[in-house]
Parts: sequence; C-alpha cells; structure tokens
Amino acid sequence: MRGAVSAHFSTLVRKFSRFTGKCLAIAPHLGFPVRGGADKCAEMTDRPTEIVKFDNVGLRYGTDPEVLSDLSFTLFPGSFYFLTGASGAGKTSLLKLLYLAQRPSRGSIRMFGKDMITSPRTRLPDFRRRLGVVFQNFRLVPHLSAFDNVALPLRLSGTDEAKVLKAVSDMLEWVGLSHRAQAIPETLSGGEQQRVAIARAVIARPQILIADEPTGNVDPDMALKLLRLFEALNNRVGTTVIVATHDVHLLKKVPDSLIMRLQKGRLSDPTGALRYPPQPSAAKASAKAPISKKGGV
Repeated sequence: MRGAVSAHFSTLVRKFSRFTGKCLAIAPHLGFPVRGGADKCAEMTDRPTEIVKFDNVGLRYGTDPEVLSDLSFTLFPGSFYFLTGASGAGKTSLLKLLYLAQRPSRGSIRMFGKDMITSPRTRLPDFRRRLGVVFQNFRLVPHLSAFDNVALPLRLSGTDEAKVLKAVSDMLEWVGLSHRAQAIPETLSGGEQQRVAIARAVIARPQILIADEPTGNVDPDMALKLLRLFEALNNRVGTTVIVATHDVHLLKKVPDSLIMRLQKGRLSDPTGALRYPPQPSAAKASAKAPISKKGGV
C-alpha cells in the first residue's frame, strides 16, 4: 500500500515542482533536496545549515508564571519534527513563537539567519510569507470555495490570476480534492477541510511548514493519508516540517522524524534520544541533522 502511495505522490510532486519552479537536486553535503533553478540550488548549498535557532527563550502572558522556560534548540532545513507533550505543556505557545504570532518575554530567536527579536515589525510579514501554517481548527474562510481558500495567499501577494489558476488546480490534485474545488467549507468533511488547509499552507512555497494537531479531527485512515502528504512535502520538496501532536501512535509513522518533547513548558527530550540511540547509523546521520541543544539533555 505504501509503495502505491509513494508512486502516486512521486507523480504529483513532479507536477508540484513544475508549477513552483523548485528543483529537486540533492545538496551532497547537506543531505536534503534543495529548491529553485540550478542557480538557486547552488546558492542554497552555501547557506547556514540551521533554519531556526532558539537561545534561552522564555514566554509569559502578562504577570503570570512562564508558560515556556529556557528553550534552547536548533532546527535544520529539510528535517521532519514532531512536537509532543500533554495538554497544557505549551505546544501551542511554542508554535506561536515559531510562526511569529508571539514574541518571547526573554531570549533570542533566529530564523532564516535573521534575528526575529531585533527585526522591525514591518519586516515580519516578509518572514511570515516563508512559513506555512496549518491551524488546529482549519481557519478556512467560510464563504470562499476550497479553490478560493487555497488561492488566497497567492492572490494577496499579487500573483497573476492565470498562474493562480494553474497553481491551485495542481495543488488541489496533489491533495486529492480536484472534484471538490467549488465546495464551501461547511459542505466538506473534516478530513477534506484539513487537506484544504494544508494546500493553502504550502501553496506559497514555504520553507517551513508548521502544523498544530493536524490529525486531531480525522479518523486514523485519514490521519495517515495526511501524514503522507507531509512526508512527501518534506522528502521530495525539502520543506522543514514541524507537527505538534499528542498522538504517540503517529510518531512511529515517519521513520526519519525527530522528536521534541515539552513537559511543563520545558524541552525534556530535545535530541530525540528516547527514539534514537546515541550512535545512529552513518546513513541516518547523513540523511537527517539532529536537533542540537546547548548543555545536553
């Protein structure tokens, strides 16, 4: 079954690559697919390997105790991360920091090689356009069709309508919703709404995809299908994927994923050591860069 799914996604990702203009060349010393034309691929091989870096980050709301404390970690391009933890552990708060909806109370955050704390707020929209976010409650525009919801980021950025039509049509095919393009959200199932949300999140070619409990409202079969979409985006296109979930069964479904565990606002397993032995095989080490944390676990 998985072979059939992989073959299907291979075809769709080739289409995805054509309409986004992303190459799928492998940067030998980075070990993940890089995107763009040949010049873009060459440019990316010279970039720093980290894409997100937190240093001693804390977050509190008002005068309440910190909900996140002493977070220091690094995320790498082209990797797949699960963010886990019990309800109330701080997962959503950490995701808000990652998709720049919240500023920390202390510490520093660097993304794409830039300091997010000292950058003027007028620059934040530029950085946010490099992110794709799948919200737990979908946040689809209720009066817009599936097609128009997916097209929204492109239209807001001023993309030519002919290009929007081609890009959105290909993307809806990629998530298996071509036949539902004109349906409004209330007529879509939970899984269909989630796939529309995913399509909208990736249509603008994000370097990082952030998903908050993306499988929490669908049945196990649909959860696996959605997870395979994230895998295809990560493995074939090179997007860094961060999935927040409390479903421990999902963690075994993506063999090359890394785990970040939150407990009471602190990262308890930032290196993924509970899943991976201290001395991983050379193949895995070259395929995926680990999370690094100053001072160890």
